[in-house]
Amino acid sequence: MTAAAAPVRDNKLAKIVGTSVAASSIEWYDFFIYGTAAALVFPKLFFPADMPPAVAQIAAFSTFAVGFIARPIGGMIFGHFGDLVGRKKALVVALLVMGTATTLIGCLPSYATVGVAAPLALVLLRFAQGLAVGGQWGGAALLATESAPPGKKGFYGSFPQLGVPTGVVLANLIFLIMTANFAPETFAAWGWRVPFLLSVLLVGLGLYVQLKLEDTPEFKALEEAKGAQAQGAQQSPILQAIRRHPKEILLAAGSFVASNGCFYLVITFLVSYCVTNLGMDRPKVLWALLVGTLLSAPSLPISGWLSDRYGRRGVYMVGAVLGGVWAFALWPLVDAQGFWGMVLGIAVASVFLNFMYGPQSALFSELFSAEIRYSGASLGYQLGAIVGGGFAPIIATALLAEYKTSAVIAAYMAALCTISFVSILLLAETNKREHRTP
Repeated sequence: MTAAAAPVRDNKLAKIVGTSVAASSIEWYDFFIYGTAAALVFPKLFFPADMPPAVAQIAAFSTFAVGFIARPIGGMIFGHFGDLVGRKKALVVALLVMGTATTLIGCLPSYATVGVAAPLALVLLRFAQGLAVGGQWGGAALLATESAPPGKKGFYGSFPQLGVPTGVVLANLIFLIMTANFAPETFAAWGWRVPFLLSVLLVGLGLYVQLKLEDTPEFKALEEAKGAQAQGAQQSPILQAIRRHPKEILLAAGSFVASNGCFYLVITFLVSYCVTNLGMDRPKVLWALLVGTLLSAPSLPISGWLSDRYGRRGVYMVGAVLGGVWAFALWPLVDAQGFWGMVLGIAVASVFLNFMYGPQSALFSELFSAEIRYSGASLGYQLGAIVGGGFAPIIATALLAEYKTSAVIAAYMAALCTISFVSILLLAETNKREHRTP
């Protein structure tokens, strides 16, 4: 017999959604400051001084990619425990791991001080960041979607996704503040550490979630249903998800390739390209990224609402098509080096990516029943992150070195959008499904 999930009162729903946004924002801030630092300061700090600049940049982006390799592992670990012991508990541990790892990165000595131990420690802590973010997304997304009223899961599920643009804005803003107030040599010596040390605040947020929030009504109903059944050997949720839904996991991963890969090309590779290849001032590039991201942020809840009304797939496919086409306008605007042209290019590209990212929490959660939802949704999301975002800056750097034109980056983005379009086309529509408990 299925246990009914009790509805969440409006005041509790507001607290849950607000906390999921805060958790996602700070968690993604932690993840993104690494990308900004990898583009701007890590090549000189954590690798030999005599290494060619292009090689050092690829090496720095390679440590960036380590976090993406760790993400599906984190998705499996946290998904397993999130399905067994609760969404809230898994999210709390993910927040604590991320806060600790990011703070420790801010304490690392440079290559000049400890030699090869510096990049090795950097890789280890980046791996820990990847594990944490691999678990955080599922917890924050399910807190929102499993607490949302029927027919509004796309809208409420889009709010944790707001953590991404918020994290981008916070990460770039703190770097702008630091670079504006410190001389370049001071910033390189210790100023870059401040954004990482501030991440200790995430530990406090994790404790707040543990003490102040309840788990979702659907997980509570799942626990009641388990208690009413005869106790037996409990199967691993992640193994159940892989065995029962391999197609959904792979197609979910494919659908995420474009929004994730193109996103990291814009927020990470674009910064490196403008500063290193075009010789632009770093603050100008970071401000353009910050303003463009802010302008695009409202499209996330709008796309979530549209997916409730018209379907997840249609909104998603519109984003994939327009995102692939706009890539060929974005890079000429960047090459022109005009501030407002860059803002326009980044903002419009981000809106189209948000039309894929906004409905994603609801779409992925609706693909799986409650007892394996954290595992299935997290695994699909994080596998897509490896293929899409993890290697995107490295691939883009290599393509640019080979072909000497940003047009090849536009073609790469269009290819990622094509993969996502085909993947979402092959998935069934989910917005009329209610979340399922066993």
